Amino acid sequence: MGKKTKVALAIAAASAAAWAGSKAVSKPQKRDEKEVLQATKPIVLAHRGGAHLAPEHTMIAFEKSYNLGVDGFEVDIRLTKDEEIILFHDDSVDRTSDGVGFVKDFTLEELKQLNFGYHFQDLEGNFPYREEKIEVVTLRELFETFPNTYINIDIKDGPDTYEGSLMPSKLWRLIEEFEVENRIVVTSFFSEQVDRFNLYAQNRVALGAGENDVRKAFTAFSSQFGHLYHPKVDVFQIPPKSGVVSLDSPKFINFLSKLNIPVHYWTINDTDTMRHLIEIGAKGIVTDRPDIAIAFIEHLQDQNMEDLF
Repeated sequence: MGKKTKVALAIAAASAAAWAGSKAVSKPQKRDEKEVLQATKPIVLAHRGGAHLAPEHTMIAFEKSYNLGVDGFEVDIRLTKDEEIILFHDDSVDRTSDGVGFVKDFTLEELKQLNFGYHFQDLEGNFPYREEKIEVVTLRELFETFPNTYINIDIKDGPDTYEGSLMPSKLWRLIEEFEVENRIVVTSFFSEQVDRFNLYAQNRVALGAGENDVRKAFTAFSSQFGHLYHPKVDVFQIPPKSGVVSLDSPKFINFLSKLNIPVHYWTINDTDTMRHLIEIGAKGIVTDRPDIAIAFIEHLQDQNMEDLF
């Protein structure tokens, strides 16, 4: 036996011993069940209120989706100049309103003067709200208007910004004020924001996976050391694909499911993809087209396909 062969065998033996040792001392810890994530069928969350049916993050969109029968809303939040939490995706108001500038430079009252339906184009290609004034919506108003609805809240202000530094504590205080801990999921692209929020929430609110959480989980899943993965979040809300990495794997979904972590996929607007994702174990669909998604889920139930869930 050559020297290189002996070295290779020694490395392989050491790796196997390390794997066996880690397997013996490390047991995966399931996340505690969160009330908001307990469902008996695949759930439908209206993305920004249902962004293809009405101006995103506006009361028109939320009311339309609610009347269609969605299970909840997926919303983004940002902080205004006077430190009010509004429902808004971009850092500037240019794309959705008739104004120009960054959210952080406007007070809530100033934002209320803009028309946030100005750039909305309906399915027929028309701009039906250009002559109206569609107001920005605060998170407070959403809590007041829909007191029993599941709301997935995505913190958009980054942790290295002034607004982002304030957001976790302000968000927690608002959730605590309305006593909605059991119907909220808080997430962010920035895993650090989720961690900061949980310093206040102390696991009393369901947490969604940030980018680093997804990367860690998928790396653990793809390796032989998945048993070393200890999740800090309660739900994964992810796209089917991130770059060249496919995240719509039934094995990945099962890996997370064993840890009490459901997977919701965004942003899904066609029934073929919805069917595929639900068949492989997805627990939720985030969509711009709640009309399509609700009809599809009802169709599945009519076909007695609840066992797919």
